[in-house]
Amino acid sequence: MSFSKIKSYAKINLALNIVGKKSSLHKIESIVAFVDLHDDIFIKKIQSKKHKISFIGRFSKNISKKNTISKLLNILEANKILKDKKFQIKINKRIPNKAGLGGGSMNAANILKFFLKKKIIKITKKRVEKISRLIGSDVILGFNSTNTILTSKDKIKQFPNCRKIHTLIIKPNFGCSTKEVYSKVKKFNKPKLNQPNKKMFNFDFLEKMNNSLEPIVFRKYYKLRNIKLFLENFSKPAFVRMTGSGSALVAYFISKERCDNAKSQFNKTYKNYWCIASKTI
Repeated sequence: MSFSKIKSYAKINLALNIVGKKSSLHKIESIVAFVDLHDDIFIKKIQSKKHKISFIGRFSKNISKKNTISKLLNILEANKILKDKKFQIKINKRIPNKAGLGGGSMNAANILKFFLKKKIIKITKKRVEKISRLIGSDVILGFNSTNTILTSKDKIKQFPNCRKIHTLIIKPNFGCSTKEVYSKVKKFNKPKLNQPNKKMFNFDFLEKMNNSLEPIVFRKYYKLRNIKLFLENFSKPAFVRMTGSGSALVAYFISKERCDNAKSQFNKTYKNYWCIASKTI
């Protein structure tokens, strides 16, 4: 049997607010988009006693054997959903780890979506949501790679066919621990996205928003603050914002030309940092 190929797109938070806390988890609201940066997942059914999961590519190092994909497969097996079917899964990692780009979560979402589409498994929408939450809070967002608003009430509203935004994504040579960053949250924001609409993806609205995790991360990683200032001062973006809990920063541009020029300027100054010009899908 030959491999099926799946594209697993990176997720970015154009805005992110922490609005409260429920038990051990924080309540967030966010404006989410997906960019054309993606991992490639290769998957096929095999005759074996165990699943075979492997990672290749630039960002394949230091991925634990206990990852989002193994977690998904373990949950499906524990609940007898896969019915003894075994799979070989290879992931070409183009999305950097510990960047706030949702690489691992989106991998799990797209594999679960593949199982459902190919009728390898049959479960209700409610059960899909439950399994997704067990893997990670943002996994459910990966089932539809389009512009999305997550409200403070855990409602998801999608807005296809929004204007494409050119992005320059920068990942420094260190990552951020999501658990550590959230553990330092002391203040909460008032909800701003509980009446989601398409205008929230316009630059004039997005420029007024922020990522409320930035101050926490910037206090520990002053280099990130300096990179943001560099981008704001020299590359003329519409705005620059950290995605998720970092460490990736994203500069947003109206035109491809400005985005490409910014990439050239950045590479001359920060030669050892990874960056990629992309756009929302």
